[in-house]
Amino acid sequence: MPTIPQKDLRNKVGEILRRAEAGEEFTITVSGRPAAQLGPIRDPHWVDSGQLSAIWELPVDPTLAQDLEAFGGELRDPWAA
Repeated sequence: MPTIPQKDLRNKVGEILRRAEAGEEFTITVSGRPAAQLGPIRDPHWVDSGQLSAIWELPVDPTLAQDLEAFGGELRDPWAA
């Protein structure tokens, strides 16, 4: 996996993103230390609802209502017109 310094990422972002989109993976470094990995997006895949059944059975967070109230403001659907 090639290593790319932060400065090169900043200066060559278009080229590096095209390479990542084509399947290449990179380690991004900051001051010579590995900081992040960059690579192509993996193809999403469908998860059968049967695999998620345990999640639906979990109890609701008992402080959810308090957390939402403390959040303040009204929640809105960002995709609604």
